[in-house]
Amino acid sequence: MSGHNKWSKIKHKKASEDAKKSKTFSMHAKAIAMESKRVSGDINSPSLRAVIDRAKAVNMPADNIARAIEKGKSNNGDNLEEVIYEAYGPGGVAIIIEGITDNKNRTTPEIKHLLSKQGISLGAQNSALWAFTKNENGYRANVIIPLSDIDTENLLNIIDILEEHEDVKSIYTNANI
Repeated sequence: MSGHNKWSKIKHKKASEDAKKSKTFSMHAKAIAMESKRVSGDINSPSLRAVIDRAKAVNMPADNIARAIEKGKSNNGDNLEEVIYEAYGPGGVAIIIEGITDNKNRTTPEIKHLLSKQGISLGAQNSALWAFTKNENGYRANVIIPLSDIDTENLLNIIDILEEHEDVKSIYTNANI
């Protein structure tokens, strides 16, 4: 019976990789659908083109991209919206959490619960944004840059927990990790 465990190891590793791809693809699909809805499905729009290019950069299949564009064009799709949450972590670290959700009333308490389990409080609007500058390049691809660095080691665990949430798109912090 030697080697009976080899396929099992491969299967579990593949399942883990597929789960990561699925999360990435679904986040890109949400972004494409939201941008497609905003520009009424105009593929020549620079903002939609930029979102599609980011999806292609992670090897998202073309049929998934086409489905996301169609979902955004149709009016019977989900009402996706971008959300930004601000929080303060250990040592006064400012944390910006960007996400795309179809139900803000579901996502906000879930994020608040995840943060409170780690001893972090969800801040009011614009309570942590002062620590960052926003740089837009014209394609709606925003880069948030911290103005100062704060050293902390415990923050990596918190970031990992937040990244597992299906509606979280990206997390920014002014901690030096």
